[in-house]
Amino acid sequence: MPRTKAQGMIQAWIFLHPQNADSISEIARRTRVDRLVVQREVDNLAAAGLLSESWQGRSRLVSPNPTNPIVRPLTDALAIAYGPAFVVAEELGGLPGIEEAFLFGSWADRYLGNPGEFPADVDVLVVGTTDEDDLWDAGKRASERVGREVNMTRVRREDWESGATSFIRTVKSRPMVDLTGDIHAG
Repeated sequence: MPRTKAQGMIQAWIFLHPQNADSISEIARRTRVDRLVVQREVDNLAAAGLLSESWQGRSRLVSPNPTNPIVRPLTDALAIAYGPAFVVAEELGGLPGIEEAFLFGSWADRYLGNPGEFPADVDVLVVGTTDEDDLWDAGKRASERVGREVNMTRVRREDWESGATSFIRTVKSRPMVDLTGDIHAG
């Protein structure tokens, strides 16, 4: 398992996207981790036999090594520990009307390094006009992918900005993981 948040994000991106063969630059872009840090982590994972490597021109492409028996349990652990941020962003990515999106609650608190019990679910707040049925469907798909309930809540921009409800004020006062850039980056 990763020792740092950056390692966790790199490993989660690689192992939660086994269908991809990504370059170091693409992994760095997707995880927002410095390219040299990504390079070092990929080198370590490859040396441990956890990655398959290929070349496309001058680009080194990596993906999980399906023949290594530890890849499946590692992937499962990464899905639990780091997956919700990637998975929820991907599920929300194609939906119109999303202005901002955040993970909040106990999962965001643990992800940001605050102590406490392991969260049973993942809470997501979406600011915008996205159709509630589409959000429910995205939450259901995300739940299946990360193996725990993903709860979607939508609020209107004006309510979010004004802190119109005690719920919004509470969410704003606690740790949040901003997914907005990941959703719009595609």
